[in-house]
Amino acid sequence: MSDPAGVFSDLRAESREVDRLVAELSDARWATPTPAAGWTVAHQIAHLAWTDAAALLAATDPEGFAVEIEKALTAPDRFVDEGAEEGAALAPGELLRRWREGRERLYEVLRAAPAGTRFPWYGPAMSAPSLATARLMETWAHGQDVADALGVVRPPTARLRHVAWIGLRARDYAYFVRGLTPPAEPFRVELVAPDGSLWAYGPEGAAQTVSGSALDFCLLVTQRSHLTDTALVAHGADAEHWLTIAQAFAGPAGPGRAPKAAEGGTAEGETKPGETTPGEETA
Repeated sequence: MSDPAGVFSDLRAESREVDRLVAELSDARWATPTPAAGWTVAHQIAHLAWTDAAALLAATDPEGFAVEIEKALTAPDRFVDEGAEEGAALAPGELLRRWREGRERLYEVLRAAPAGTRFPWYGPAMSAPSLATARLMETWAHGQDVADALGVVRPPTARLRHVAWIGLRARDYAYFVRGLTPPAEPFRVELVAPDGSLWAYGPEGAAQTVSGSALDFCLLVTQRSHLTDTALVAHGADAEHWLTIAQAFAGPAGPGRAPKAAEGGTAEGETKPGETTPGEETA
């Protein structure tokens, strides 16, 4: 399970890692295309800044956030991209400043929230640890887009446990969003952590199992890698099917990424602002 106490500091550390990828970039490199169609490095950081700002508004001004929800409902297919476009149009230095200030303020607010506090969001209301976990997942996923665009290989860290937890919690949602009925029985998922230890979830002896590296699993459920580009192994028809539709984010099922061997290499596959644990608690 994701660590309710440690997730705040882990969110901060994840954001700082992504920050290091872009802090010294020239203005020209901020315009580098990323694997997400139509999005540059600037769009990726702008999206993180925009969503952090939305989370901060939800945590500090629920009524103001309700107004933003109404705006989103008038343009459900455009408001995320519009937010990214607006931020990407800023000078890189200004965009970076806004992201840094907004995410630090969000960290302070979430960390200070009394236990049991719940904040409105684009899906169900969320606790502070849950919202922080969702923000970490999205920061990691969009950071992966930036790293891929810049040709940087990021060493995986123990922070992936938060991303993996959301991917597991979202299992049934991946079926619901596609109009499918999820399997009744729980799966057993065994992931090799970056330090070589084992993260195990679900009952021992389950008929449906998934195993592999935590990194591969996180890349898959955030739709940053195609299944065929991972070494994940599924036993059981239901587990095999789940890996073809898994997603860690709320919202419509995206097309995901094309296999690396496919012509064009990458495809769309965006996490959207409801990048939370579908169905509620993550921590």
